[in-house]
Amino acid sequence: MRNNRRRRAAFEEPSYWQSFSDMMAALLLIFILIIAITLMIYRQKTTDLEQTELELNAAQLELNAAQLELNAAQLELDNAKLNLEQSRQEIEASNKELADSLAELQIAYDKAATTQEELNAAYLEIENAKAELAAANQEMETTKAELDATRSELQDIVGIRTDIIGELQATFNNSSMSVDAQTGSITFSSDVLFSNNSYMLTGESKESLREVIPLYLDVLLQDNYRPYIAEIIIEGHTDTNSGYQLNMDLSYNRANAVAKFCMDKKNGLSEEKIEQLQQLLTVNGRSYSDPIYKEGTDEVDMAASRRVEIKFRLKEDEMIEKIAQILNQG
Repeated sequence: MRNNRRRRAAFEEPSYWQSFSDMMAALLLIFILIIAITLMIYRQKTTDLEQTELELNAAQLELNAAQLELNAAQLELDNAKLNLEQSRQEIEASNKELADSLAELQIAYDKAATTQEELNAAYLEIENAKAELAAANQEMETTKAELDATRSELQDIVGIRTDIIGELQATFNNSSMSVDAQTGSITFSSDVLFSNNSYMLTGESKESLREVIPLYLDVLLQDNYRPYIAEIIIEGHTDTNSGYQLNMDLSYNRANAVAKFCMDKKNGLSEEKIEQLQQLLTVNGRSYSDPIYKEGTDEVDMAASRRVEIKFRLKEDEMIEKIAQILNQG
């Protein structure tokens, strides 16, 4: 009896393990439900995604088709613009042709309207041409007369040169000084006039110059010849020793020393002749630019190259220039 009571009391005590098992079973069932629900949601989402992708693909196809249609429309628009531009150019060309035609018509009309005026102007030009021809003939006659006069002057100058040279040669016929038969120049040796590398006239040279200079210049400056003389030139020359510039200075200074001697009335020329000489005189230094060579050789004759020349130039250049002016005017 007592054992039965104990057994019943033990059986009637609460069982914690059974409650824990029930709770775990419930949690497992809930977990399974959650997984099932998650799978269902996943499948639904996957289905929705696939549906959306199909819709996007369809939309892309429609967009591509629309783009193709747009490209085709753009091409048509471009062709339309090209055709429009061609049409515009054709219209412009037509307008230009029309304008050219109108201009030609206007020109033709103007020509027709001015034909009589042109004829009158042509008649007037003919009359003017006749007058110009008559004036030209008159000018030719005048030019011919001027040429004849110039030719006569040149012949006189040629004769004057011959006369001057002839008179100079006659003047110095009994002198040691010789006159060049072609140019009429006279030449003094620098070795006679100056000391070595000097441009101071020596005493002996002054005596020689007093004898020669007045005779030479009196011929050139006489009334018969002076109007034909363009220039009287005193020109210094050196040998080829030393530098060009040094010899240039030396040659000029020597020529200038002779020129100063000529200008001094103590040396034979009258004041009147000195004044005439001042208007014609030119002094040049030539350094060694015009040496004299020993006959038949290329060797410079040093002594002969050291010289001072006095020469003259007639008005031939002026006459030639005058002839050129007359020809240019004609």
